[in-house]
Formats: sequence, structure tokens, C-alpha cells
Amino acid sequence: MNNFPWLTVIGVLPAVGALVVALLPKGRDLLAKQTALAFSTVALVLAVVMAVRFDPARSSGGRFQFAEQHSWIPQFGVHYALGLDGIGLVLFLLTALLTPVVILASWNDADAPARAAGAAVDATGQPTDADKSDQQQRQGGVKTFFALMLALETLALGVFAATDVFLFYVLFEATLIPIYFLIGRFGGPRRSYAAVKFLIYSLVGGLLMLASVVGLYALSASQSKGNPSFLLHSLTELNIDPATQKWLFAGFFIAFAIKAPMWPVHTWLPDAAREATPGTSVLLVSILDKIGTFGMIRLCLQLFPEASQWATPAIIVLAVISVIYGAVLAIGQRDIKTVIAYSSVSHFGVIVLGIFAMTSQGQTGATLYMLNHGLSTAALFLVGGYLISRRGSSRIADFGGVDKVAPVLSGTFLFAALSGLALPGLAPFVSEFLALAGTFKRYEVAAIIATCSIILAALYMLILFQRTMTGPTAAAVAKMPDLRGREKLAIAPLVVLIIALGVFPKPALDVISPAVDATMKRVGVTDPAPKVPVTAPSEGTK
Repeated sequence: MNNFPWLTVIGVLPAVGALVVALLPKGRDLLAKQTALAFSTVALVLAVVMAVRFDPARSSGGRFQFAEQHSWIPQFGVHYALGLDGIGLVLFLLTALLTPVVILASWNDADAPARAAGAAVDATGQPTDADKSDQQQRQGGVKTFFALMLALETLALGVFAATDVFLFYVLFEATLIPIYFLIGRFGGPRRSYAAVKFLIYSLVGGLLMLASVVGLYALSASQSKGNPSFLLHSLTELNIDPATQKWLFAGFFIAFAIKAPMWPVHTWLPDAAREATPGTSVLLVSILDKIGTFGMIRLCLQLFPEASQWATPAIIVLAVISVIYGAVLAIGQRDIKTVIAYSSVSHFGVIVLGIFAMTSQGQTGATLYMLNHGLSTAALFLVGGYLISRRGSSRIADFGGVDKVAPVLSGTFLFAALSGLALPGLAPFVSEFLALAGTFKRYEVAAIIATCSIILAALYMLILFQRTMTGPTAAAVAKMPDLRGREKLAIAPLVVLIIALGVFPKPALDVISPAVDATMKRVGVTDPAPKVPVTAPSEGTK
């Protein structure tokens, strides 16, 4: 099965599932959910089977595995080209895993009259007339809700596998469509504002990227005597002068910084995360936002190596600001979802630090952090969503004493919070340590300042847990039910992986490291030499 089109088959499966769900007869909501779960689960199984066949050693030269290439628009040198290295593989698997998890966890999120997060309630705890009208507008959307999730999975899988820049751009922009409707139709009371704000930010970044894509086409056409190509390996061979590189780099980087998101272009995320359903927030932060940091490695570093080194000092400063700014703002939030959103701004700052530290340790840690952050943030959003759906509010002040009435829910939330603050023994700790240690090798001051976020993370996560789970039991949560079987089943894979990758990260590191080495070689940088010379022990001390 060496020539089997693994990536196409896995990517098309959710799209077929979305079409099947959309065409189901009206009123077959349960069947729509089951169909969506079945298609996403089959895609996950195939992705795991494919991953077993991945050979990390073959990524050492920057080669892609499971490669497919077909001419798409020959007049412009556009190809349908897919392939994975170790960096793309871990994010491809993350996407395949989280989609069925989110579908299972979001089983009732589109049901009418399901209450949106932050919905308005009257003095008796019941929805206001305005909120009842708002809920009626969202009725009948179960098929649409799950079809959009499957469509988003197909597009995200394509982005992480694309090895043609034009194809990457098309899929990058297309992801906006399903996530816009997932927020704008199924979100909270201010969902329209949040969805439009997200769309405007993303479209501005997309336009800047398009300008750089057009610039690459012009350079490719001029240097290939009328035979342009958008294939990644062809574009890396272009001779681009330093000034042009800087402009093209800026177009890509700003688009990816918005997507990541980084300070100061992050302000769309808290609104989007607060108004979206918990499952949609997982897809947004744990998958789509990773496209930003993935793009920095795949396109910014590999296509514009000199410009990347030129921009590194400024990016390091922005990343450090993101780390501290996001953590400080997370401490003062009054909403469960915005705490998680601002914590993600901080975590993405650490990822960008690791990427642009230009050390193998930093980039390996950053890539692993993309995976681990996706798992830990998914756990936080989903368990937080369980809380919100039971209480009918996402305000932290509306909780208290949940640990006495729902101990399993409380314990799972504590586990997710400890993962979010990178507790040693859990997956995020390994990646955060590698990213910061790799940064310290070249940018000591930046690494020291960013390391302070560990203390801030402990503050905002433990304060969140204390105010919601401990203390006197609030009257409104006195009868709160504990986790149900479906909810436990949805969160279980995340718990297992967070523990497994925290205790034994070697399999993931073995996959990632060769691809990182190839990227470092392309950029033309090597790890800095130790400041204290290492000498071999003398014969007498052996």
C-alpha cells in the first residue's frame, strides 16, 4: 500500500460525512450526530494506521511522506500536492483526534432549546424573553452544526498536509467559512459581533498573505522562464533578494500572527472563545490557531530564511509581551472561557519564542507544545463547558462549592487546570520546558522574563479552580449532576494522552526532531556552542 492516497482518503472522509449529514431527512437529529461521530472516528482510525507507517528517519532531509501530487491549474503552476513531515504529522493527528472528541462532547450543544453560554436569565434562573427568542432562532440546526464540524476537519487536515503554497492559502482561507457559522449561528448572545470581528481580523491577514502569494508567483514565473510553480520545494530554490524577502515574509507572518494569535492582533480571540460553544472553542483554539504557528515554521522560515533571521529580534519582543500580557489578563477575568482564552495567548507566545529562538531544542519544544497545548486546552474548554451547561452561566462568580456535589467533574477540572499550568509529569511541562530552555540558549533575557509566566499560570488556574470548585456550595449548583458516561468518554482520551506524553514524550519527540533539524538546516542556523567549553575527562578520572 505504498501508493495508497492516505492523506486524500482521510481528508475526504469528513467531507463525505458532512454531505451525508446535511442530506439526512429533517428531524433525524440523533442519526446526524451518530453519522458525524462515525465518519470522524473512521478518519481517526485511518490516521493512526497511517502514522504507524511514518518513518521519522526519512524526514531528516526535509522530505515529505505519503506524498501525493497532481496538476490542478497548470497555467499557474498550481498542484494538488500533499505530504507530511514530523511537524505536520503531529498536528494532523491532533485534528483527527479532537474532532470526534468534540462531536461526542458537543452532543446536545445544538439541541433546542439548549442554552448558550452566558445566556441571559431572570431572577428565577430561567431564560429571559429575549433569550428565548434567541434560542428559537437556533432551532433545527443540529445537522448544520455537525456538518460544519466535519467540513472544518477536512479543511484543517488539508492545511497541515498541503505542500503547494496556493493550495495552502485556499484551504487556510476556507477554514473561515465553517468556523464563522459555528460561532455566528450557535454561539452566545453576542455571537454575531464575535463572529464578524473574527472574520474581519482573519480576512485582513488573508489579504496580506495573498499579496505575498502573488509575489511568489511573479518571482517563480520570472526565474523559471514562464513555468511557475507553487510547490514548496520549488519555491525554496528561488533566489529572492533580501529586501523582497522582507516584504513577502511580512505578509505571511502578519497573517499567521493574527491566526496564532499574538499581541497586539489577538483581541478577536477572547470574544470568539467566550461566545462560541465549548466544542467550537476547542476547534478554534486547539486546531485552527495552530495553523498560525505551523505556518511560521512551514512557510516563513523555509521560504524566507534571511528575512526570518532579520525579523527575529522584533518577534522575540512581541512573543515575550504576549506571554506576560496574556497571563496577567487571565488572572483578572470574570468569565471561565476568557480565562482560558487569555491563557492561550500566553501559551502561544511561548510557542513563538521557541520557533524563533532558532535552536533545535526551542523549535522541538514549540512543535510539541502545539500538540500538548491542543490537548490541555481542549480538556479545559470541554470541562468548563460541562460546568457552564449545568449552571447556565459562564461567570466565575456564579459558581462555588462544586467539588461537594460533583466530585468527578471537580477533579477532572483540577486535572485540566494543572495541565494548563504545565505541572511536571503532565504533557505541557515537557514542551514548555524545552521551548524556554531552547530560547535561553540564544536569548537569555527573553527566556527569563517568559519563565515568569509559570508563576502567573499557577495564579490564574488555581484562582479559577478555587472560586468555582471550593468554598460554600452556591444554591444554584447544589443539585448540579456529576459527569455522565458520555462526558467521561469524551474527556478520557485527553486525560490519557496528557499523562502519557508527560511521562513518556519520546515517541512524539522522535517524530518531530528530524523535521526540526531539516528546518534549521534550511534557515542556515545551528545551535549555539556551549559558553563553558566541554572537555573530555582525563584518563585518570574515567
